[in-house]
Amino acid sequence: MVPLLVVLLLALILFGAGFAVDLLWWIAVIVLVLWLLGFLVRGTTAAGGRGRWYRW
Repeated sequence: MVPLLVVLLLALILFGAGFAVDLLWWIAVIVLVLWLLGFLVRGTTAAGGRGRWYRW
């Protein structure tokens, strides 16, 4: 009984980790697209086309 519970618990943990990793990949792709869009349009919004679109 205990080995079965351990296997089920391990399967649940791995499923949750896989879902979280997949979600993090999608978030990373969305952030990358937003960063690239901001990088491409920075010349039209900044004075003289030489400014940064972010504030660091």
